[in-house]
Amino acid sequence: MLPALGHLPLSQITAGMIDRTIDDWEKVHSASTIKNSIAPLVRVLDEAVRDDVLASNPARNRSRRSLGKSALIIPVEHTSPRAHALPDLATLNRLADACAQVHQSYSDFVMLCALLASRGSEIAGLRVGDVNTETNIVTIERQTYPGSGGLVTKQTKGRAARPVPILNALKPVLERLTADREPDERLLRGPRGGVLTTASVRDATKWDDLVTGLGLPSLTRHGLRHTGATWMADAGIPLHVLQRILGHKSIETTRGYLHPDTRHLASAAEQANAFLDAQEQRPTPSRTSGATRTSPHR
Repeated sequence: MLPALGHLPLSQITAGMIDRTIDDWEKVHSASTIKNSIAPLVRVLDEAVRDDVLASNPARNRSRRSLGKSALIIPVEHTSPRAHALPDLATLNRLADACAQVHQSYSDFVMLCALLASRGSEIAGLRVGDVNTETNIVTIERQTYPGSGGLVTKQTKGRAARPVPILNALKPVLERLTADREPDERLLRGPRGGVLTTASVRDATKWDDLVTGLGLPSLTRHGLRHTGATWMADAGIPLHVLQRILGHKSIETTRGYLHPDTRHLASAAEQANAFLDAQEQRPTPSRTSGATRTSPHR
């Protein structure tokens, strides 16, 4: 892996590069060796996605390609974080209702991740006092996730607190979760009072089966963050404001959530067509008989 890709910054590694590397490996290595080489790359790039260095993992589907065949290049539109988002609020509510059949806390986890456009670890780190209904803001300043010695709580990936506006669809959930509770209490707890992690939600809800049954087979827990970010981008929130909400260090990462708007191209076509139509409607100058008149300015 290091000789092939180790000289490149993570942000420059693409699915095409990985495919071409695999093509070269196929000439000298077995399929099992190649798959075992791809696995650690997938894990490393997953962390890069989590750190917002990459919008999506270009190695995620590489281990599934048919080794020995021509390279499989993923279309650009499928590498966009928008491709991993839910289409609308009704679909999010269906997912939350399905999770509630297991336990209400899993439904709340889904709603919080999506409507705060946040990572599961950040939802696990929220305290009741982080919710301010007067300013209509939730402040995200810590994350909680499983470590080698147990749960770890520390600063967010961006190492800075960030304000996220409370959307109307989330207000009933937050009102219920904060009612008559102390500011230092964890906002969301599992069925037995423990911390909810993305892994515990996955296992308890049988996530892969659940989302497949809803017709959303490719939806991951991190796709919920992509959902909220995509909706905010489509709502027209300015790019610099969206960057602050999402906690991105690079505005180019935030730009990945913008809709590929082609309306300006359609407008350009209309202008060009109008120009050509006007040319066709102009009368063709007739040739005059006799000598050609010479301009005094020539």
